Amino acid sequence: MTGVLPIALQESTKALQALLAGGKEYICVMKLHGDIEYEKVIRVFKEFVGEIYQRPPLRSSVKRQVRTRTVYYNHVLQIKERNVLFRMGCQAGTYVRKIAHDIGEVLGCGAHIVEIRRTRSGFYTENNSLVTLHDLSDAYAYWKEGDEQPLSSSILPMETAVELLPKVWVKDSAVGAICHGAHLAVPGISKLNSRIRERDLLAVITLKDELVALGEAQISGEKMVEEDHGIAAKTVRVIMAVNAYPKAW
Repeated sequence: MTGVLPIALQESTKALQALLAGGKEYICVMKLHGDIEYEKVIRVFKEFVGEIYQRPPLRSSVKRQVRTRTVYYNHVLQIKERNVLFRMGCQAGTYVRKIAHDIGEVLGCGAHIVEIRRTRSGFYTENNSLVTLHDLSDAYAYWKEGDEQPLSSSILPMETAVELLPKVWVKDSAVGAICHGAHLAVPGISKLNSRIRERDLLAVITLKDELVALGEAQISGEKMVEEDHGIAAKTVRVIMAVNAYPKAW
């Protein structure tokens, strides 16, 4: 596999959970084990869109039990002889190799993946964030010589990890309590995204756009605006250092 692989440094590893909500995209080459009509291949690919049932393969990092995953889109780009080039967008945790195997079973000829390239992981794509190890090595060499610009361009702020999450901006007076594990109360909110739904994973942000924590919405965004008390979100993971903001209680 090649392509986009988000790598977090130091405290930013705490924010990686946010990437699971953003989904992933792959461009793959699948090898058919027999000669199949073009139209039939297209038709079967369309069947593997939406919620699907999937059992992880033998070589996997999770328990091998049937579970549901969502395939957002599954487009055949080109078919040449027995090779099928396709693009797939799917929920995190979807095994693309297993989908190709299952497509082969439905086609009746069998199939396997020849090549996979991940083109998106959450917010990160080949266009906005891809840095090769050679680029990073060169940037580090420049940094040792006193030039910080290449390294700062290669390493993105951890706030980019929550780019696709709904967000709540909190008052400075609420930041310290959240950093100590307190849940976010409605009075601590300064502004928010209106698209927040109950149970959504959301990003708790300072008014300076600094990531404080990940939280689980306990009420919708509309209710956060309407209510004047109560818990708006439970703190799931604190990201910011405990003493970054002074205590206000």
